[in-house]
Amino acid sequence: MTPSDTCYKLIQSFEGCELSAYRDPVGIWTIGFGHTSGVMEGQTVTLAEAEDLLKQDVKNFSGAVEAWVHVPLSQSQFDALVSFAYNVGTGAFSQSTMLRLLNAGNFAEAANQFPLWVHAGGEVLPGLVRRREAERQLFLQKDA
Repeated sequence: MTPSDTCYKLIQSFEGCELSAYRDPVGIWTIGFGHTSGVMEGQTVTLAEAEDLLKQDVKNFSGAVEAWVHVPLSQSQFDALVSFAYNVGTGAFSQSTMLRLLNAGNFAEAANQFPLWVHAGGEVLPGLVRRREAERQLFLQKDA
């Protein structure tokens, strides 16, 4: 599957865009729309470069979702899972109860896993609470 514009807009809305490298809430150097690979202190990017990094990252996370999810997904479910994996990382997603429940065909219980992923640095972050609810709602949405 290919991520829709909805997926990109969801990620962009919660990641925001920073053109200078910064440390995220758990101390990871980040730039652009939440890009972390190879980011170093003092690094800067243009908006166009940030958008290119986002496209590249979303492609990678989409591939991971496709590789690990073994049940058919709607476009909305796929988009929600790509956003989720983009935020928590592929390692966490691949080992998650959410993925296990999903691959067992238990979509409702998989959806109920989103609200459990709201901690960073040992604290509940309000932005993650909002993001998980948005991802959960998208996951549960009926595609047209």
